[in-house]
Amino acid sequence: MATSAIFDFQPGTTPLLVSMPHVGTQVPDDIGAIMTPAAGQLPDTDWYVDKLYDFLPSMGVSTLRANYSRYVVDLNRPPSGESLYPGQTVTGLCPTTLFTGEDIYRPGCTPDGDEIARRVEHYWTPYHQQIQQTLAHLHSRFGYAILWDAHSIKSEVPAFFTGTLPDFNWGTADGKSCSGSLGEALIAAVHAKYSRAINGRFKGGFITREYGDPGRGIHAVQLELSQATYMSDQARFQYDDDKAARVKALLQSLIEIVLSHRPKVVET
Repeated sequence: MATSAIFDFQPGTTPLLVSMPHVGTQVPDDIGAIMTPAAGQLPDTDWYVDKLYDFLPSMGVSTLRANYSRYVVDLNRPPSGESLYPGQTVTGLCPTTLFTGEDIYRPGCTPDGDEIARRVEHYWTPYHQQIQQTLAHLHSRFGYAILWDAHSIKSEVPAFFTGTLPDFNWGTADGKSCSGSLGEALIAAVHAKYSRAINGRFKGGFITREYGDPGRGIHAVQLELSQATYMSDQARFQYDDDKAARVKALLQSLIEIVLSHRPKVVET
């Protein structure tokens, strides 16, 4: 395993890289000092996603895990800060509000342009360089590469969507980031116990959209997993061993599907 202050990377032996950009819980002292008590609890973390996917190394899958909180900088947003969902409520490159709408920073402490640029250089750029290097290596070795961006979210976030999310939310940038056959195989494999959607509220963030290029043999998908599938109490982030065991088994079978997929370099 390669460890840096920014991320943990473990190389594998297959064409697949799984990225976990929102599991980090570290916050530098100078940033933590200007955050509100509510933000200090890091409620919008993708809690336990790395635990749900802890079987990946045994399957030969490369893994990239962020160490720092998305409140420091969001690794799944473009460095320009432009919205991925124009006209919809979203969080930004350096978020200033929680998913509930509460402030992340104390009054007068919101990061300015210089501070945002510093965070991009120090935290965002190394993570993306690792993605680029890994995909290039996998593509060179296997002739193609697949990127799975792993996320989770509360089943209900009124600021972002109405009602309750499906359990499995796939994003393929409306079919642009991976082969159609891969997207179809993944959604078909989610059995009746779980609800699912593809390119609904979540179409894939910056990572999926930026690196997925099926024409060059690089395929990317995002899975936004409802935390209701593995938590007994989402408000308190309570992990449920029984629920988690069931969803983990399904995740493993989905990874097996990805590993068995042999995409063409160019699909029409």
